[in-house]
Amino acid sequence: MLLPALAVTPVRTAHPSLTRYSLLLVQKYAQDARLDALKIHPHMLRHASGYDLANCGADTRLIQDYLGHQNIQHIVRYTELAPNRFANLF
Repeated sequence: MLLPALAVTPVRTAHPSLTRYSLLLVQKYAQDARLDALKIHPHMLRHASGYDLANCGADTRLIQDYLGHQNIQHIVRYTELAPNRFANLF
């Protein structure tokens, strides 16, 4: 299941009230799902998107572009945990 692009929208340039609202919204849904003990925050959605793309077999360059990373090394973590991507390669 791919997560919507909204989940990985960079918030560094966002208005502070949007950043705060995003945090409160994610915390509310985490609490509703009884996941509040995990201290979930909006950036975790970004990581979840990266892992999901890797697990769905997305190309590493696509993941890099989707997440807005300039350095390909920053997305290595997403592909390391998806060894099944290579199951049908040979």
